[in-house]
Amino acid sequence: MARPREHDERTAAALLHAAERIAETEGLEALTVRRVAATAGTTTRAVYSLFTSKEGLVVALGARGFDILREGLTSLPATADPAADLVEAGVTVFRRFALEHPALYRISVQRLVPDPGLAVGFRPSAQDALAELTALMEHLHLAGLAGERSVRDAVIAFHALCEGLATLELRSALPADRAERLWRDALASLVRGFRAD
Repeated sequence: MARPREHDERTAAALLHAAERIAETEGLEALTVRRVAATAGTTTRAVYSLFTSKEGLVVALGARGFDILREGLTSLPATADPAADLVEAGVTVFRRFALEHPALYRISVQRLVPDPGLAVGFRPSAQDALAELTALMEHLHLAGLAGERSVRDAVIAFHALCEGLATLELRSALPADRAERLWRDALASLVRGFRAD
């Protein structure tokens, strides 16, 4: 009979939550295996068993960021207006993710990690999230609202605008009382512009 796993998904989730809190309040340089384990109320053995190392923990944080984005995009209700759906994806999924999980945003989207090679570890999660955004853009294309540009080019432009807006807002460079409206106006203008040849 196989031994039951000592450390389960709940432990992994608690460790990731603790690691995200530390990264958010003190930066990635404050992240240590011992500190994460203590914050989560478990042992360093749990961290090594589930993530193998501090670097493995950072990779898991990057993957978690993209998983949140993917989950948000898949749960977004589709309407008969693919242009409005894209704007909603930017505002209610990408913007909310950046504001609610700024440490994960910096790790996963901006790849601000100690070793750039760590980003390879969360690439599969990034591709899954990108596939969901691509599906939304394909709806726009099928509706004849993307002009002559390819779906891939439109996805790149949309992502770039979302990342730029999120970075500005996290730096407090957008007026707080008008930030959401600025996001909606910018994204709607971009999507409308896709129609122009």
